[in-house]
Amino acid sequence: MIRKCKIAKSVKIPFPELVNLYGCEIKDGTFIGPFVEIQKGAKVGRRCRVQSHTFICEGVTVKDDVFIGHGVMFTNDLFPVANDPDWKMVKTVIEDKVSIGNNVTLLPVRVGEGSLIGAGSAVTKDVPKNTIVAGNPAKKIRNYRVRSRKSP
Repeated sequence: MIRKCKIAKSVKIPFPELVNLYGCEIKDGTFIGPFVEIQKGAKVGRRCRVQSHTFICEGVTVKDDVFIGHGVMFTNDLFPVANDPDWKMVKTVIEDKVSIGNNVTLLPVRVGEGSLIGAGSAVTKDVPKNTIVAGNPAKKIRNYRVRSRKSP
């Protein structure tokens, strides 16, 4: 179901009947795989790839040229409690040219430009620019430099 979204014409959604997109914004050249949910207020930038079974909740901003693997889960709450009248959303920002491996869980964090998050990681703290992190909780493995990608 796609409702009340701001989606650029060049966005590719091969199976629109298999996604839940509502109140979100998706910019030019982005690919959205099947069984993806993107909630209201979430933003996905240009030329991103969001693989199947990913959940992007309210309060998440994904900037440009970001790869999000299969089954990635974002959160917007550090201390979840059912029916909390004082609930406050905590935001997540994924900077440009980040790659997020399959089955990663991200607490509300900022992931710096050009970083890579290893598959299966639980990201509990901000990730500096140009860094590889992995594990549970995710820890720095080493510095990383995004390789130049050739345009077709």
